[in-house]
Amino acid sequence: MEPEILELESFLPYRLYRLADAVSREFSKIYRDRHGLTRPEWRTLSGLGQHGTMTATELGEQSAMHKTKVSRAVAELERRRWLTRTPDENDRRVEHLTLTRAGLAAYREMVPLAKAFERELLARLSEGERAAIVSGVAALEGALDDK
Repeated sequence: MEPEILELESFLPYRLYRLADAVSREFSKIYRDRHGLTRPEWRTLSGLGQHGTMTATELGEQSAMHKTKVSRAVAELERRRWLTRTPDENDRRVEHLTLTRAGLAAYREMVPLAKAFERELLARLSEGERAAIVSGVAALEGALDDK
């Protein structure tokens, strides 16, 4: 009996990974060209822009980034003077990260560009396809959250 073969091209987890990576690479051109940011730097900037002050651990959880990538992104944004670190009063091992005025300005400049990218991406789909992808992604997220 022949061993079972997994066709990656039709395996949903693989397809979702490839799609997410392709969309992320396409969007990365915008923030890379505009500000020279890497993906982890953009995720860090956008996380802090959205939530205000966060710890590196919170950033890693929110953005699904390994702590090494978060650490490098934080160091680079600090080098640019786009964020500051404030030690926690109760636990000196923890630092609270906050965007500076310059970091917040870069974030605010990127928000409309990110929203335009999303609109243009979704505009490639029919209204029914847009509704299906939004509900399908939400259903998968919900199914995985239940575990």
